[in-house]
Amino acid sequence: MEPASSKPLLEVRDLVKHFPVRSPGLFGRRKPSVHALNGVSFDLARGETLAIVGESGCGKSTLAKTLALLHQPDSGEIWFDGDPVSLRGGARSKDIRRRSQLIFQDPHGSLNPRLTVGEIIAEPLVIHGIARNFRNSRVAEVASSVGLGTQDLGKYPHQFSGGQRQRIAIARALVSAPELVIADEPLSALDVSVQSQVINLLAELKVSQGLTYIFISHDLSVVAYIADRVAVMYLGRIVELGASESLFSSPSHPYTRALLEAAPEIGKRMGKKPQPAKGEAASSGNIPHGCPFHPRCPNVQDICRIERPQLGPIDAVANGHITACHFANPV
Repeated sequence: MEPASSKPLLEVRDLVKHFPVRSPGLFGRRKPSVHALNGVSFDLARGETLAIVGESGCGKSTLAKTLALLHQPDSGEIWFDGDPVSLRGGARSKDIRRRSQLIFQDPHGSLNPRLTVGEIIAEPLVIHGIARNFRNSRVAEVASSVGLGTQDLGKYPHQFSGGQRQRIAIARALVSAPELVIADEPLSALDVSVQSQVINLLAELKVSQGLTYIFISHDLSVVAYIADRVAVMYLGRIVELGASESLFSSPSHPYTRALLEAAPEIGKRMGKKPQPAKGEAASSGNIPHGCPFHPRCPNVQDICRIERPQLGPIDAVANGHITACHFANPV
């Protein structure tokens, strides 16, 4: 029997999510669907931080919301702590929603301005029918853990700065004692001066509360600091996945290299002549045949236009570092 410590907390298999698009007007014709997720698969170990990176439109946020059961996938499977998650609702889904929580990108837009901070933090407990006495003590406990005082619980969101509002959002995510926290660009709406405070808070909470993170970000310097592993997404697919140190020091996919070289500090450390990706990403409603990255790839060959590469190990000693490229070669 597999030891409990080796069982992944989260298993994702071939997750697909397409969004139908219609032309404007009452009788608008259907356009090709937006292919937001196109067969995403990965495992997440308990206590791990997995970062998901990629350009805007690559499917990162759709993946976050699908894993949080806010979107229903078209196909695929999600397993949580060894049990299949019903993607059609039901009691099991409600339990998963308690055990996994989402921190939204915009702390201002995700907080109800008509509720006090205490009421906002308590929302998940109310939904799950937790008694008021326990709710009050738990809210105070979690608020304290993110640096909010009891005097803050009677205030409203507009009375706080962006960084403080994100602390409120983090407290709301933690109040039901989740095992998995999905953070969808939690720093992007914050001033640079505040970002380091929030990222340090998340790192401290991971240790003190035994959390597992999926951390979605476009800031690769933050990802290098916080992530144990990194998955790179392009047009709804994972094109490279590996340990953070391995991926940052030896990226194997041309798209990953382009992303890293475009990040000033990381590109400088790599000491490589940049090979920027050509042009803009294709529309997710019109994904190129073969390798989706081939129209922008500096190393494109004929096979890239014909056959889509599958995720696989770079070599026999890749140690979990996998990539989807016909000509993968670590830098």
